[in-house]
Amino acid sequence: MQKLTFSALALVLAAGCSDAANTEAKAQASGEVKAKASVEQKVEANVDAVVEKSDGISLWEELLTAGHRSDKNKQRDQYRHPQETLEFFGIKPGMTVVEIAPGGGWYTEILSPLLGPQGKLYAAHFDPDSEVEYYRNGRAKFERKMDVESDVYGNVEITTFQPPEMFDIAPEGSADAVVTFRNVHNWLRGGREATVDSFKAMYKALKPGGVLGVVEHRLPASQEQDEKASSGYMHQQFVIDVAQDAGFKLVASSEINANPKDTANHPKGVWTLPPSLRLGEEDQDKYLEIGESDRMTLKFVKPAKK
Repeated sequence: MQKLTFSALALVLAAGCSDAANTEAKAQASGEVKAKASVEQKVEANVDAVVEKSDGISLWEELLTAGHRSDKNKQRDQYRHPQETLEFFGIKPGMTVVEIAPGGGWYTEILSPLLGPQGKLYAAHFDPDSEVEYYRNGRAKFERKMDVESDVYGNVEITTFQPPEMFDIAPEGSADAVVTFRNVHNWLRGGREATVDSFKAMYKALKPGGVLGVVEHRLPASQEQDEKASSGYMHQQFVIDVAQDAGFKLVASSEINANPKDTANHPKGVWTLPPSLRLGEEDQDKYLEIGESDRMTLKFVKPAKK
């Protein structure tokens, strides 16, 4: 599988290169693209590009099958629905996006190439000097990943997000969108106020009219959510409420990441299910059959200034 390098994607997504023959000539001259590089490109609103290669491979196919993504990560697409999710949030090439708490970079692997050479991705990760070894190691591992494959992640800038005190995620008013995936329950460890503060930091980073996209493990309203959301599951209304307390307006929700097989009632919480499978071989087939968790998918906006 061909590796989707940042420089190769630059040839595909560069604004103003709508002429297919011109793109092909550039690709051949650079030596970066070995596959057939004749493209048809339509540019909307300057940077909103819809790309279709002449051999029928779409931009999304290119992104999701790219060689820098491991087979293990690709296998999770069936549960995480990255194309549908990011399209629902309105993420497009050329945008400036903040990814909150990117972990090992599962979504970063898709977001960075999607945004392309004219876009920017702020990866707001753990404090590199944290007293907690897990946080330091997680940040260091992510930094190595970005460095080793700098040809893929040329538009990524690593910043810091460490509630309840460190929210240096991006310059104020700079982002078109902020996204976070299955993270809100972690912030509740610091209490509701700290969770609202996290949303306020995202609000501050967004331009007026900017989008906040949230995916989180969903707890049925019929089940009680404890103060720390220790099961990993959260009430959808709770997440909506804390976002609104920070100033956001809910504009849409989606069932893209819903899983009706998930009861949200498991011995080890959400980590009972794949990919964690905390019970090991105990009832493993049962939990594999359920799949990954039922998730809410929420789209908020920072209201535009009047």
